[in-house]
Order: sequence, then structure tokens, then C-alpha cells
Amino acid sequence: MNDIQKRVQEAADKLVESGAERGLQVAAYRHGELVVDVVAGVADPATGRLVTPDVPFWSASTGKGVTSTVAHVLVERGVFGYDTPIVELWPEFGAHGKERATVRHALTHSTGVPGVPVATTPEDLCDWEKMCAAIADAGLWWESGTATGYHPQSFGYIIGEIVRRATGKPISQVLREEVAGPLGVADELFFGVPESELGRLARLEDAPSDFEMSPEMFADIPFFKVVDGYTAAPMAAMPDAGFGNRADVLTSDIPAGGTMSARAVARMYAALLGEVDGVRLVSPERLREITSVEFSGVDEVTTFPTTRSLGYALGATQLLDSPTLFGMAGSGGSAAYADTATGIAIAVTKNLVSGGDFTTFDALGGLVLNVGGDR
Repeated sequence: MNDIQKRVQEAADKLVESGAERGLQVAAYRHGELVVDVVAGVADPATGRLVTPDVPFWSASTGKGVTSTVAHVLVERGVFGYDTPIVELWPEFGAHGKERATVRHALTHSTGVPGVPVATTPEDLCDWEKMCAAIADAGLWWESGTATGYHPQSFGYIIGEIVRRATGKPISQVLREEVAGPLGVADELFFGVPESELGRLARLEDAPSDFEMSPEMFADIPFFKVVDGYTAAPMAAMPDAGFGNRADVLTSDIPAGGTMSARAVARMYAALLGEVDGVRLVSPERLREITSVEFSGVDEVTTFPTTRSLGYALGATQLLDSPTLFGMAGSGGSAAYADTATGIAIAVTKNLVSGGDFTTFDALGGLVLNVGGDR
């Protein structure tokens, strides 16, 4: 992999020069060593501030992999178990038939509570107590553990409240103390970003698109369905560039997403695979457990085929679909994954929000993952 840094840099530069991207980072670890640390373009188009390796990007659901990692570290420490009923930690969650839901169900998007109130706004998402109360009061879309369906926003509050009830600390603090701090990336890996750090962040912008959807078109998509006043995707709080640039959103704990540099989240995944500068987040036995298939089939919310482990997607994209890849991607096109077969952890962060288009991750991630060397 001696020339991989050069090859990835050239590819990233071409993406920016062509206008396909505005600013981006690519980082990769192999067997605990940083082998790719690439930046290109501008972090803030308005000022011309350049991307540097330490610039954090709000990266939407790529943050769910960080949320899951916090949970695994606490399980490793014996704070709770995967089969601990959520009501043992959060009694209010048991309302309306949810008393059988476990931490395992929460990690695999199978609690049956994928929705939040249909009128939810970004301001609501910033109100931890309000969102947790609404989720605790939600009814089941299916019996916990019998099916899986993507929990776009509720995932973060369910895992986050489990963490808070078990430790007495908000998940942003646990992330800092148990994961980001030990790995030396506490200033590059966040849920709620300290207000003093906002000026360092990349500014997002929406990628141009000629495609517009009417309310009627949204109504026909299962992802946007409404059940008893709850929806998986509230229209007023879609994760576009405007959402990801809001100071209140960025400074709040909304752990269905996260703010990170590519090298910080890649370092986290590397420390799940093995040791990084003396730090290993979970044991080899735990790694095997958290990367094993928990569910494979049709997702009840997206209606797409999916394969999930404990808190991660298995296989990244249609092009990078190896079953040994685990991680999460964000709706803007950022993604972070690790490969148990090669010992490689790879992350791409970017500020041109491109919906579900992962062309950039496929191109850059493919350069790294496809030259993984020994298995």
C-alpha cells in the first residue's frame, strides 16, 4: 500500500476539480496504522477556508456507528448487556407493549419504534427530554424483536437514553471519556459539539438537483408513512445541509447523527478491529459478536433488503458489499466502515450533501479496500 496515499489524493483532487465535490477528507487505518490521510477542497465555500485533517464534518447517520460503539464499550465494561430489557434502565419505555424490548433490539433497529411525532422540528430534536418522552409514549409498529426497520431518529435517543440511565451521563460525555478521549480524538469526534468549536466545522451545502418531489409523491413512499401520528422521517427535520449547519442541532446530543473528521472515526473503527497506539475498544471475542449477522431480510421501514449486525450495517454499498465490512453511512454521502478480513478501517467525510449518492465513497473507499493486501 506504499502508493495508496498518492492514488487517493489524486482521486480526491479530481473530484473537487470536477465540481463533483466541494471539500472532503479520506482516512484509512490498516492494522492500527494510519495509511491514508487525504484532504481536498474547501471546508467553507463562503470564506475559502481549506479542509484540513482536523476539520469535523456533520455526517448524518454515519454517527450511528459511533453511537453503537459507545454501547459496545459499556457492554464490554459490564454496565449492561445486550439482552438487558430496556425497561430495567428506562422504565417509562415499557408503555404500550414495549416492555419486552432489549438493548439488542435497539441496536438492530428491531424495537418496533422507528418513528417520532410527525410534527417534529429541529428544535424538538434538540430537546432530549421531550424526544425521549415522545418515544417512550410511542406504540409499537411491530412486536419487538420480530422484525427490523430502520429507526432514523429514534435509534439515537433510545441508545442514548439507555446510556444516560445506565451511567448518569449524557452520551456525548461517555463518548468523550470512553472512546474519543482514550483515542486522542476528543476534539474531532462529537455528538453535541461545544459551542466554542463551531467555527472549526465544515459548512455543508446541498448538491444541485433537478429532481423535486411533491407531497403526494412522498406520501407514496413507505419510508414517509405515518402510523398513529408518528413517522420515521418528519418532513420538517430532514437531514439536509441547512439542518446540518444549524448551531442548535450541532451543539445538541442527537446521536442518530454525529460530527467527525474522517481520521477520527476511522481511528475509532480501527480500535474496534484491534489495537491503536495501545488502545483497543473491545475484545476479539466481542468484535466477532458485534460483526455477526443479527438480521438479514427486508427492512420494514425502507422496504429494501438489509443485513445488520449489532449496531452496524454489514456490507457498505452496492459496489462495496463484502460481508466482512461493518459500519454506517450517512444520507449526505459520508460513510465509515471497517473490514474484519483485511484489518482496514476507512472513512470519507464531505460537505456537499448528496442524499443517498455514495459514488464518492465507492470511488475512494474502493481504492483502499480493494488493495487490502493479506487476509
